[in-house]
Order: sequence, then structure tokens, then C-alpha cells
Amino acid sequence: MNILLLNGSPREKGNTSILLDAVHQGIVQSGQVAERIDLPLLDIHPCTGCGHCEQTGECIFDDDMQELYLKIANAQRIVIGSPIYFYSITAQAKAFIDRCQVFYSRKYLLGQTSDDRTNKKGYFVSVGATGGYKLFDGVQLTIRYAYDAMDFTYNGGILVKGADNEGAINEQKEKLVQAVELGRQLCVE
Repeated sequence: MNILLLNGSPREKGNTSILLDAVHQGIVQSGQVAERIDLPLLDIHPCTGCGHCEQTGECIFDDDMQELYLKIANAQRIVIGSPIYFYSITAQAKAFIDRCQVFYSRKYLLGQTSDDRTNKKGYFVSVGATGGYKLFDGVQLTIRYAYDAMDFTYNGGILVKGADNEGAINEQKEKLVQAVELGRQLCVE
């Protein structure tokens, strides 16, 4: 099974990274392999809304997204991770998602869909510092529609409130256990 872990956190050892490591642990326990990609380390040009992909299904920018387009097309499972910054995903994760306009254009404007789309599933792991009631409402819509454009079904994930300082997620042991279980579960679904 081809599994991608996409880390949108600019903090190398931040709470989102720790949570993704726990998901990865569950994947390994299931005998599978996952590739982790740290989005902040990539060169991803922001989408300019030029409309080129609407006509061709291809993006005009020759940057690291070109390789990600291929990886996403070949994946069966994707886990996107991002901390919450001002009730949204990070700028790095958002730049990645905006560039997925290519997939939207292919699917909805050019009629190109994945042959294996019924088995493509996406998940989201996120950590927020506050305990806000609607902390994850907006980002879940963003993630859901990004996965739809990629021809993946959004299958939920792990959302953690109240983890502010670096490493604070380690105090929420039940969430780490859930993340390991998510890693196991996504390998058998």
C-alpha cells in the first residue's frame, strides 16, 4: 500500500510532528511503509489563479509540487498533518492545498478521475493550542474539499485541543494511542 504522511508544521519536533510519528508507528506495526514529506522544507510556489491548469490539467510552476502530484496520484492513503494557526492550517499546508487546484481542474473541468478512487482515503491530524469550541470546523472543510479534489475520501482523523508548547502532546497519552491506532486502521480499511 502506498501511504503518504504530509507534515505541514514548520516546527521540526512540534506537536503535529509527534502525532504524525505516532501514526507512522501504527503503520509500521501493520507491516506497511509510509513516506513522510515535510512540506515546509519544499519549494512550493503559491497558486496565482492563472487558470492554466483549468485548460491543461497541469501547473505552470516547475517546483516541488510536480513530484508531489505524482506521489498523490499513486497513493492509496494520505495523512495530512497541520497545527492550527489562527483557526486555520499553516501557510505551508495551505500553499500545498491551493496547488491541488490541478486535481480539481482535472476532475471537475477536464473529466479525469482516478481509476482507483474508491480505495483512496485521506486523514487529517491536527493540534491546536486553545480549547475553542469550533477550533477545527473550518480546517476540516478545507481538508475535506482538498481530498475530494485529489479523488480521495476524507475519513476523519485525530484532532487535539489544548497542546500549546512544544512537546505538550506527549501529556495527552490517549491521543498518541489513538494516533497509533489510526496508523494501524488505515492500513486495513
